[in-house]
Amino acid sequence: MGFFDSEIVQKEAKQLFEDYQDLIKLGNDYGKFDREGKKIFIDQMEQMMERYRIFMKRFELSDDFMAQMTIEQLNTQLGQFGITPQQMFEQMNMTLERMKSDVEKQS
Repeated sequence: MGFFDSEIVQKEAKQLFEDYQDLIKLGNDYGKFDREGKKIFIDQMEQMMERYRIFMKRFELSDDFMAQMTIEQLNTQLGQFGITPQQMFEQMNMTLERMKSDVEKQS
């Protein structure tokens, strides 16, 4: 069975994508959130990034041709911006750390 043939992988990918889209929509109103709302949003983004990191690691570890092609496509796309997947995650992490710092400065 191929990587993408797995019902579990399909469900997880669909849920991850939907959750991410919902979180991005919610983030459009980030500036209107109170301090606690911002903390919750940041926490949810951190959880999303961790889920995404784990999902991508499963691609990397798979012997499936399509999974490997997906990783290659991601590397190519990010490479056009001069970054690697690891750098992408690090930059997201730095952004979330800055957001946390800004929230802590609020009274």
